[in-house]
Amino acid sequence: MSQQYFNDSDVIKSVMDFNYTGNCTAEPFIIAYGIDKNFLYGCGISIASILLTNPGVPLEFHVFTDFFSDDDRSRFEALAKQYGTRIVVSMIDCEKLKSLPSTRNWTYATYFRFIIADHFAGKTEKVLYLDADIACQGSIQELVDLRFTDEEIAAVVVEGNTNWWQKRAVSLDTPGLKNGYFNAGFLLMNIPKWAEEGISVKAINMLRDPAVVSKITHLDQDVLNMLLVGKARYLDKKFNTQFSINYELKEQVVNPVSDSTVFIHYIGPTKPWHVWAAYPVSHAFLNAKQHSPWQRDALLSPANANQWRYAAKHYFKQKKYLAGVSGYLNYFMHKVK
Repeated sequence: MSQQYFNDSDVIKSVMDFNYTGNCTAEPFIIAYGIDKNFLYGCGISIASILLTNPGVPLEFHVFTDFFSDDDRSRFEALAKQYGTRIVVSMIDCEKLKSLPSTRNWTYATYFRFIIADHFAGKTEKVLYLDADIACQGSIQELVDLRFTDEEIAAVVVEGNTNWWQKRAVSLDTPGLKNGYFNAGFLLMNIPKWAEEGISVKAINMLRDPAVVSKITHLDQDVLNMLLVGKARYLDKKFNTQFSINYELKEQVVNPVSDSTVFIHYIGPTKPWHVWAAYPVSHAFLNAKQHSPWQRDALLSPANANQWRYAAKHYFKQKKYLAGVSGYLNYFMHKVK
């Protein structure tokens, strides 16, 4: 029996449908994002990167957000028109989410993935959820062709190592996590099975349970890992190759991104749309930007003390000493304010 926590009529205030697919009748592969205003730039480029590297694959994109300006509307519509694709933007009423746990790094927008899963129940077989700080540099045909078994609720990519998995298993009191803990920034959902198992219902109920909240540190990601033990397929790390641009500040850094990488996930506070993120690992994002309606847009400058601090460190690493000094001066000025 299908179970949903969120009804469209309760959480979706309005919809903008930019459909430039023409007469294409092929069943599209659906990719969805759940974001707040801070990730709209990244989301647009993420979509562009997928379209750029997967010509000929019928795709459809859905963006769930609580903010969308007139300028955003013109850019996303231009992107759909440029690539002859369909981008649907759903405006979300977040009131039902604001009582759920949140942190500085994990806002209520992280729960949009549950709205996404419930929205597509009864409409399609599978949906790929992606974080907006992911850029594509390879073919996703393997995901398009993937067929779930009867028991699989999602396909995911593990993060960390066996030590991390064991720590998560203990802290979340879920022994099965010793065999793998996944990052929820990439989540290929088996929509009928997700609804049948009532994953959104169970997850939200857990997030309202003080006993569960006292254990979790990664909010819905922890809860999803607890719920999907033994019910998720582990995919190759090429589909969610995580790298923090701040790792570049280390004396020695191992970049896991290779020619076989499909999705680069730019974790951490420094993103490739920041002006101080000038490293080869940002190439996939910057290349997609050049082939998008954001082509002439400047990369983002620091907007707060924390960003000025990171910018200064990166400028010194890049031997841009004058910019580094200026960065630290701005950092201290923002701290004083």
